[in-house]
This record gives sequence, structure tokens and C-alpha cells, in this order.
Amino acid sequence: MKTLLTPLIAALVLAGCASVATPDSHPMPVTPVAYKSAVSSAPALGQTWWHNFGDEKLDALVAQALAHNTQIQQAAARLIESRALLGAAAAELWPELGVNAGAGRQTGASARAQNVYGTLYTANVGLSYELDVIGRVRDAKSAAALDATEREALLQGTRLLIQAQVAQTYFTLRALEAEQALVRETVGAYKETLALTEKRREAGDVSSLDADRVRTEVAANESAAIELDRRRAELEHALAVLTGVPASGFELAAGDWAQALPGVPAGLPSELLTRRPDVVAAQAHWQASQLRVSEARKAWFPSFQLTAAAGGASPELSSLFKTAGGLFGVQALASLPIFDGGRREAGIQGAAARSDEASAAYREHILVAFQDVEDQLSALQLLARQADVQQQAVASAERATKLSDSRYRNGLVSQLELLDARRSELAVRRQALQIRSARYQATISLIKALGGGWA
Repeated sequence: MKTLLTPLIAALVLAGCASVATPDSHPMPVTPVAYKSAVSSAPALGQTWWHNFGDEKLDALVAQALAHNTQIQQAAARLIESRALLGAAAAELWPELGVNAGAGRQTGASARAQNVYGTLYTANVGLSYELDVIGRVRDAKSAAALDATEREALLQGTRLLIQAQVAQTYFTLRALEAEQALVRETVGAYKETLALTEKRREAGDVSSLDADRVRTEVAANESAAIELDRRRAELEHALAVLTGVPASGFELAAGDWAQALPGVPAGLPSELLTRRPDVVAAQAHWQASQLRVSEARKAWFPSFQLTAAAGGASPELSSLFKTAGGLFGVQALASLPIFDGGRREAGIQGAAARSDEASAAYREHILVAFQDVEDQLSALQLLARQADVQQQAVASAERATKLSDSRYRNGLVSQLELLDARRSELAVRRQALQIRSARYQATISLIKALGGGWA
């Protein structure tokens, strides 16, 4: 007996001494006490944050997207797949029971000598079970559970992404509609000027050149309006894809853009790490990779398998299950790797490298999360200041246009001064609309950066 156990003991010593490369340890980023560009106070937003914009059409679009968006459906299918893999990993902790039945015909002298000549019927029940002494199977199950957690977080992240994309596309479209109205209003003003110029040309007060200048402005602004129509159509088609319907059958009626921006609190940095789906997913992926390093290491240790079988064999079906024809057996098998040409060692090295990669990705997600929040907080602050200054420019441009128009009608200034005033007013008013649109985009991006909702 001592002679038989000697190789087993030696193999256990070798397995315990197997070299394993441990990934370099890198500290996680230090969580700051507060955001550099923190917002003072604002009402809490729930998970249905888009309701705070007070737009029923937006609410309906987001609801439709959550129900029919194909990206969400794909993420949901991947979650179901990961849960199925978790079930398969958990099943390894349970014994496997199987039933086998067969019939065969034996011929020849050898069969006669063994008294098995003719038809032989067999049936047996087999039971096998791996004793998870060192926890390798439990590590695999825990890693699969973390994979499911990662997929669930990625599903939540996909939902948040689609919610934000719908809201941003919707408000971009509404901003374009406001810009369209502004350009058409300008076209109307140019047409009035053109009519006045034509009368003055007929009276001999101005030349045909003046009329041609105004016609140029009319045509240029009509072209700009058509360009805005094209961009609006593209945004409408993008909303169709986001809501899971063909672009050909989707149409969004024109609407107003009077929604007030909701206040967005910055939240605490520590809370950010627990609510951002991508950070949660990265953390679960890293933890699962650590368990797989442990699982790879335990491949060096022995595995223990218990098997049992009960059944019978008989040339007659009627006597197949009688006690006299019964067969019973129990077996315990220990398996220990001694030499595999470096396959297990390579598996450990690969798992360790993947764990190090997952750790770096997790740290990157944390850093990017704080960057996203700081970017949007600072953008909102600067855009608010820019909007105030731009409104002053709009007011000044409107006064300049009214004054130039009055002076032109009275023949005090040339047509060029009026056209320049109108161009300047249109430019600053369009820029004011774009700044307002940017504030909506930054608000939604901040909500997404903070994980969607908070209380």
C-alpha cells in the first residue's frame, strides 16, 4: 500500500509547487470627495428621468423604444444566455443520473462458451458525481454568476443608452424645427424687402442690382431651410430605428420646444460607482476573471469521481429485471495530472493575463465615469453663461435690424446696411438656438453619466 501511495503523494507535492504568475497589483483610482464642477441642489430624478422634461411625445417614444428596440432585445438575449450558462455551471455540483438500455445478438464459438449465444438484453441505471473537494466547480459556478451579473448590468446600460439616444435625437429634432421657423421667418422678411425694392426700382430710386441682392438672400435662405428639412428627415428616420419600426412607416408631427430643462444634481462620487451600469459590469467581469485564475490553478490538483451502476443482462426480456440477473457496481476514481506538456501552466498564465486586463479595464471605466460627469457639469455651467451673453447679442441684433429697416424705408441708408443687419441677426439667433440645444444635450449626457436616475 505504501508503494502505491508514493506516486500520489509526490504528485500532490509537485502540484502544490507549480509556479503561477500573479498579475501586477494596481491600486484603484482614489474616489474624490466631490466633483470639481458640482451642482448645488436640484430635485431628485427617478429611473424614468425623461418624464421630468414634461413632454408626452418624448415619453411615448422612450416607452416604444424600451419595448421594441433591437439593441435592447439583443442585450436581453445575451442575459438569458448567461443565465443558462450559470444553470449549466450550477448543475456540475449535482450528481448525474442516466438510464441505458440495449439489445444485441452474439454468435460464434466464443459466445457459446460464455453462454451468451443469441440475443442479449441489457438495462442499467448509472450515477456519477464529482466530489468538489478543492472548490474548482464552485469557482466556475461563482464566475458564471458574475458573468450573469455583468450581462444584467450591460442590459441596463443598453436601456439607459437607448433612453438617452431617443431623448437627444428628439430634442435635436425639435431644435431643428425651431431653426426652420427662424429661417422661414427671415425668408419672409427678405421677401418683404424684395417687394419694397422692386417698387423703388420701378420708381427709379434704386438699380436692378439692389433687387438682385435681395433675391440672392431670399434664395440662399430658402436653400438653408431645405437643408434643415433634410436634416430633420434624417433625425426622424433615426428615431424610427431607435423605436424599432421601419423608417418608411414612421412620422413625427411637428411640435413646440418649450420644455424646461430639469435640474440635475451631481450626486456623490461613491454613489456613481454603484449606479453606472458600465462600471458595475466591469467590476463583475474583473471579479469573474479572478475566480477563473483560481479555477485554472486548481486544475493541478486531483479530481475525485464517484460512479455507481445497477442493472441487468438477460437473453429474455421477462427475466431482465430479476434479482438473479442483476448487476451492481460502485467505483471511486481519483485523477491527478503529473505532466501535460505545459497545458495547465499556460491556462493559468492566460487566466492571469485576462484578469490583469479586466482589472485595468475596470480602473479605466472608473476614470472615464468621473471624466464624463465632470465634462457635462462644466459644459452645463459654461453653456448657461454663454446663453446669457448670447441673449444680449440677440437683443442688440434685433434692435439693429429694426433701426436699419426703418432707415432704409426712409431712404437714409443703403440696402447693404439692411442686408448686413439681417444677416447678423439671423446668425446670432441661430447660434442662440444651437446653444440652447447644446444645453439639452449636455443635460441628458450628464443624466446618462450619473447612471440614469437617483433619489
